[in-house]
Amino acid sequence: MKPRQQRMLAVGLAGAGIVIAAVLTLQAFKENMMFYVEISEVAQGNYPQDRNFRVGGLVVDGSVKRQPGELEVEFAVSDLENELVITYDGILPDLFREGQGIIAHGQMGDDGTFVADEVLAKHDENYMPPEVADTLAKHAAAKEAALKAEQVQP
Repeated sequence: MKPRQQRMLAVGLAGAGIVIAAVLTLQAFKENMMFYVEISEVAQGNYPQDRNFRVGGLVVDGSVKRQPGELEVEFAVSDLENELVITYDGILPDLFREGQGIIAHGQMGDDGTFVADEVLAKHDENYMPPEVADTLAKHAAAKEAALKAEQVQP
C-alpha cells in the first residue's frame, strides 16, 4: 500500500471507531435514563409502560400503612390535584414522614399502584426536589385561578 492509502485507511478506521463509540454511548444513555412523571399524568395514563420512572409529591397525611414486623409499606403521594398509591418493600429514609416531599423510583404495577424500588426524602426543612416543587407550584396556581374564577362569577 502507498502511504496515502495507509493514511486514508487509518482515518476511515478512526472515524468508524468514533461512530461505534457514539452509538454505544447513546444506547447506554437510553437504557439508563429515568424520566420524572407528574402524578396527574400518571392518573391520566401518560407514563412509560415498560420502564422505570420517577414520581414525586407530598406524602398524604394518614395514608402510611405498614404491618407490624414487615418492611413493606404502602402510602399515598399527592401533587395537590391527584393522589397515587405507592408500595415499597424496604427501609424508608429517616426523614420520611407524612406531609413531607418525596421522590420514588419504580414502575406501575398491574393493580394500579406504583411499585417503588427506591424512595428518597428531602434532606432538610428548606429543600424540596425541583421537579416536585415545580409540580406543586403549578397545581397550586391552577387551584388558585379556579377559586378566583368562582368568586368572580355569581
